[in-house]
Amino acid sequence: MKILLLGALGQLGQDLQKVLAEHEIVPLDREEIDVQVAGQVDAAVDGFHPDIVINCTAFHRVDECEDQLTPTFGVNVYAVRHLALAARRVNVPLVHFSTDYVFDGPQRRPHPETDLPSPKCVYAVSKLAGEFILQSIWPKHFIVRSCGLYGYAGSREKGTNFVETMLKLGASGKPLTIVDDQVCTPTATLDLALAVKQLIATERYGLYHLTAGGECSWYEFAKSIFELAQLHPEVSPVTSDAFPTKAKRPNYSVLDNANLRAAGFADMRHWREALADYIHGRKAAGRAEVEPRG
Repeated sequence: MKILLLGALGQLGQDLQKVLAEHEIVPLDREEIDVQVAGQVDAAVDGFHPDIVINCTAFHRVDECEDQLTPTFGVNVYAVRHLALAARRVNVPLVHFSTDYVFDGPQRRPHPETDLPSPKCVYAVSKLAGEFILQSIWPKHFIVRSCGLYGYAGSREKGTNFVETMLKLGASGKPLTIVDDQVCTPTATLDLALAVKQLIATERYGLYHLTAGGECSWYEFAKSIFELAQLHPEVSPVTSDAFPTKAKRPNYSVLDNANLRAAGFADMRHWREALADYIHGRKAAGRAEVEPRG
């Protein structure tokens, strides 16, 4: 199978390349293609003749999305339209990634795919619009909502991920305050890539929630990071009010992977197990060892 992989240099894109290495992969990133330009998308699809297109591109600097509407909707909506039209024209499936941020309602139970979205920030609105535009154009799609991604490559947009940021801060010896009223399920990009590999071997198209098992606040996640890395910073829980942001983050956006189970696959492993493997595998992956300072 030939896979056209867009956003190939991000943390998810790089783990997809590892997991799907048995296939022929055409990796493209923003230096090779601007997905906001329909002509460039068409040229890539027509030139490489893929059997499937996987789109990992996104504009996800969440606070900047509130003001930068052109790149936000250009990448998260219009580019998805270009890809959907191109995939439909050559009759190949399209995999596209969305976010847990589409949920921000009062529910305090994991959201299955059938729950009504309730986005409360521009980023979330743009990602949901991207979902809708793909669903309206091309039935042969896998729309994947996930949450709190972290991988050894780090986010290309942000330059790092939450785990690496916490390791750096935890080693600094300074007291830390971490938000404890936002609950979700951080997910390792390697685990997400493995789940995607299972799905694209089927023709069970549609919307999927793919996250690790369990749930935690960012404070609980950070505490586990420090414990596994044998760091002992002074850490205090605070509410989101302590860190005002331009864009509102969901208070509860835990996802239920109901459609994954319905497709005959097991739930993804618990976030604690995935995090432990990530921490223990950092050295082998080329990440610098973390040593406490002070």
